[in-house]
Amino acid sequence: MKIAIGGKGGVGKSTLAALLARQGASDGRRVIAIDADPDMNLSSCLGIDEDLTPLVEMEDLIAQRAGGKGMVKLNPEVDDIPDRFYVETDGVKVMLFGTVWSGGAGCTCPENAFLRELLNHLLLERDEVVIADMEAGIEHLGRGTGEGVDALLVVVEPDRRSVETKSRIQELAEDIGLEEVLPVCNKVRGEEERNFLVEVIPEEPLGFVPYSERIRKASRRGEMVSLENEGVKQSIESIWCNLKAQLE
Repeated sequence: MKIAIGGKGGVGKSTLAALLARQGASDGRRVIAIDADPDMNLSSCLGIDEDLTPLVEMEDLIAQRAGGKGMVKLNPEVDDIPDRFYVETDGVKVMLFGTVWSGGAGCTCPENAFLRELLNHLLLERDEVVIADMEAGIEHLGRGTGEGVDALLVVVEPDRRSVETKSRIQELAEDIGLEEVLPVCNKVRGEEERNFLVEVIPEEPLGFVPYSERIRKASRRGEMVSLENEGVKQSIESIWCNLKAQLE
């Protein structure tokens, strides 16, 4: 399965990505978790506290593979990168992309060419489960990359702005041919908020993750998020089972 996770900033994308990655590993899958959000929170959510260098900052590697100074290789060699540049925790390989194809950089700079080709390779050619924590919106996903994503999970919290962002992301996904756009409701406190989300989201959500004060505190401190909360644990297991049922 190749899963991208998007949504409005602050809704819990990195938390969901980390919990699903850990759930996949516990299910016996080989999992690669990609941190492709400029905020780079996924590694801390998975309990990695070492200072990692994002791939986008590896200037010598990028120059070697993708060129520079006006000579950009649009299809750089990246097949070996996933087996060299990662940190493993709890059976999950974590790759830190850093800021991906940032605004104003254009599509033909060496960094963008390198990271885009690497993402395409992970989605289209590798046989691991890939879970990518993306930045808000999906403008950075091109049509070729979109074809490699089995599903885009859009994280929504009980907030009208979050729901509006989900609608915009869904429109962009349809533009690049990404058919499976699945909402996941996060930080849900009780039946009233659950009913609100059911009412305002046309599609049936993939799952509902209850609000957890422990996870909120861990996120604020930059610490590992855990499945010690029984309600969260059950919801993540359910979401994972639903993903397998729909995509495999």
